[in-house]
Amino acid sequence: MIKIILVSLLSLTMASAGQPAVGTALPKLAGLLPGATLPNTSGKVVLVDFWASWCVPCKASFPSMERLQQKYGPKGLVIIGIGVDEDAKKYQAFAAKNKVNFTLVHDVQHKAAGFFNPPSMPSSYLVDRKGNIRYIHQGFKGAKTEEEYTKEIEELLGK
Repeated sequence: MIKIILVSLLSLTMASAGQPAVGTALPKLAGLLPGATLPNTSGKVVLVDFWASWCVPCKASFPSMERLQQKYGPKGLVIIGIGVDEDAKKYQAFAAKNKVNFTLVHDVQHKAAGFFNPPSMPSSYLVDRKGNIRYIHQGFKGAKTEEEYTKEIEELLGK
């Protein structure tokens, strides 16, 4: 009982600090990323990942997310990588160098980053088919994080 209360208080604290918590609905990304071309996410499992060109773990995460997109995209996974670079040229250079088959968008106005307030780079939010955030990841720890993503994605695709 105490554990449930502590988890509830932590979720409320995170939500009040401007960070969406597990169990909350994913906001409409089109409103947070004006002008961005976004894929249809209705009824899909969605991985929203915040990254920056200067972030070494972000660079390391791209091959893992590409593998996940290739394996689970046909089953209903949509990955959206949101770049938060201030400098558009750095964003573009990173995107050009790291060719991927998932959607990349530049948070030019920092509305998405302002709403999510990612605690670290990278930070990602895994969303179920109903549009609710089910898992939040801070940082990227190589194969360990990819294994966690795989387990969680398979669980959410199975529902």
